[in-house]
Amino acid sequence: MKGSVLLVFLFLQIATVLSGQSRAELEARRNATLEEIDFVDNLLKETSKVKNESLNAIKIIGRKVGLRETVIKDMLDEISMLNVRIALNELALVMMESDVENMKRDYGQAAVNSYKLKKSYPEIVYIISAKDFNQGYKRMKYFQQIAEFRREEAEVILELKAQIEGSRKRLKDDLERVSDLKTREERQKNLLISEQTSKQNMVKSLSGKEKQLKKELEEKKRIAARIESEISRIIEEERKKAIKGEVSPQQKITGDSFGENKGRLPWPVNKGIITGHFGIQQHPVLKYLTEENIGIEITGAGKIGVRSVFQGEVMRVFAISGVNMTVIIRHGKYFTIYANLVNLKVKKGDKVIANQELGEVYTDEENNSTVLKFMIFETKYQDPELWIVKK
Repeated sequence: MKGSVLLVFLFLQIATVLSGQSRAELEARRNATLEEIDFVDNLLKETSKVKNESLNAIKIIGRKVGLRETVIKDMLDEISMLNVRIALNELALVMMESDVENMKRDYGQAAVNSYKLKKSYPEIVYIISAKDFNQGYKRMKYFQQIAEFRREEAEVILELKAQIEGSRKRLKDDLERVSDLKTREERQKNLLISEQTSKQNMVKSLSGKEKQLKKELEEKKRIAARIESEISRIIEEERKKAIKGEVSPQQKITGDSFGENKGRLPWPVNKGIITGHFGIQQHPVLKYLTEENIGIEITGAGKIGVRSVFQGEVMRVFAISGVNMTVIIRHGKYFTIYANLVNLKVKKGDKVIANQELGEVYTDEENNSTVLKFMIFETKYQDPELWIVKK
């Protein structure tokens, strides 16, 4: 019986440690997500100052809806973990309490039997009545073993009682935590419903401007084509240099280092949210249309500095109607592209280091939006979200 309880207790301790780690991770992620929601709230407040609706406003609130869903999911995951631990604690309590009662009963019976034996045959008399020294020694060791067994049994009973109290406290704490999480989850669900309604109203408001939205989509394609044209021009120039043997060993080392940092590159801005994802995406309003993004769009508020994500050389600085200035930086065989910049601090030929400021993101006063277009290229366009650190 004692072995089975100790086994359950050991399993409970392991489960408590693991769930504690997982809960800490969930708590940290939830706090980070709630911080991002606060940031998105501020963006929405800035956007709401402008009366005309915009696609970017829909993308911002869409991001907020996604973040809210993540918070709710994490809360449900934590509730599930706590329920598992509650069940284990309840099982351990039942088994330990049963074991303590059995041990107390057995211990009491052993004490009574020992008392009767001592009354009939005192220990010293029993030992000296042995027929020889060896038998007397064995009788003495026997009494010592009985005394040691009693001490151990008493210690185990006390230890199990302490574990029972610990399990009861954990059980109480976990039940309170579950109750608190359920209340907060319900609050988050209500906020989610409100945000989903706001998004639907925005979409409905903009859906009547189909002609304007299609024009904006064509403009986006034009900008992407211009950037692709410049990238192609650079690649052709570099191909010719390679044929002539003009590519330096340092450029190759830089390219290898850039590739080794996939998933660890810093964000090109200090603060912002991704409102446009890489690849083919469904149009946020015109559901029958798709748009293909060669990079990502990062939205912020106010004056935002843009930084190089890695060391390299500025290969192109040029203007594109609709996205202001664009900077292309070479990192060996890789290129990073930063579009919609103003107040540039670099020029073609400059050597830059990681986190060096390149300029500022342009703020569209009409729509009150500050959006950086960021791309990564290496034989083809890469998904920047796979390269920059996760927030």
